Amino acid sequence: MPSKTMKAVVKPEQAPGMTLREVPVPSFGPRDALIKVRATSICGTDLHIYKWDEWARKRINPPIVVGHEFCGHVVAIGRDVTQVREGDFVSAESHIVCGDCAQCRTGNGHICQNTKIIGVDRDGCWAEYIAMPAHNLWVNAPDMPAEIACMLENFGNAVHTAFSTDLTARKVLITGCGPVGLMTVAVAKAAGARSIYATDISPYRLNLASRMGATHALNVGEVKVVDFIREDTDGEGVDVLLEMSGASSAIDQGFSALRDGGEASLLGVAPGVIGFDINSHIIFKGATVRGIFGRKLWDTWYRMRGLLNSGAVDLSPLVTHRFTLDQWKDAVQVMNSGASGKVVMFVDGEEGNEGK
Repeated sequence: MPSKTMKAVVKPEQAPGMTLREVPVPSFGPRDALIKVRATSICGTDLHIYKWDEWARKRINPPIVVGHEFCGHVVAIGRDVTQVREGDFVSAESHIVCGDCAQCRTGNGHICQNTKIIGVDRDGCWAEYIAMPAHNLWVNAPDMPAEIACMLENFGNAVHTAFSTDLTARKVLITGCGPVGLMTVAVAKAAGARSIYATDISPYRLNLASRMGATHALNVGEVKVVDFIREDTDGEGVDVLLEMSGASSAIDQGFSALRDGGEASLLGVAPGVIGFDINSHIIFKGATVRGIFGRKLWDTWYRMRGLLNSGAVDLSPLVTHRFTLDQWKDAVQVMNSGASGKVVMFVDGEEGNEGK
């Protein structure tokens, strides 16, 4: 069993920033498991919390251990646990649902009314240990690379978004080439999209988008995206918009490029209230719009496994920077710069190599 304390990155107060602290190792109940975290990755949500923007101020109640993407090994289980065993190499679904609300009881647990998200509503995984309900754990093959296993939850966002409609032989626009946007490019390609337009302001990430399968990687600072897409599609526009950025300009641009009768799935979280021309973009266009939250439980996870095990999607090119947990400040800075793919932190340090 571990010692009584552990190191963890904590949001200590209602202000920008975070800090590394010694905190108690979490206790766990009869249906829980204690996991020794091996690797954890950085998500856009973590940056919202670090910056303390409008969304974070309304949602987060410090102090709290941050982080919600991780993998690790089960080191102890509660007396009623049957889903996992000590030694299992696991990833986790970060959304802990109640199982009793109307959404959970109708197959929509991913939008449970009482969802508690690790690193947001309860202590997270930027730490040496985390306690989780055993039914939230996903057992991986023992030889899965930790840097892939720790980002399965984020990959699930991409899979859920891309599979919200049929992409086969369709023209697809993906706005925002952060890590989840880049994963969505790969999923759209695997799903048989006819053409994939990816937009961002970061040349670094646009290069990654091309590597992951984008037909056109467009820098919005250099290209009039809507004009380019209209010309390239004989004036039609794209069939499907997958919005991954949460930026108001990207949302407006995406809907402007969407054809009449097109479909839009929105995953990106805006930092606050934004202006939006609902008449032109949705009503008069006859667009179908879906809000995407989390992952379908557990349908998305099985689809993820299929995509990875079949080789249809390879996530390894996305891991561009590796740090130790002690280097979390450098890791956050790199992730926030836009000049990165997925940034992974290794808790014990032996696999981190200072950002390389």
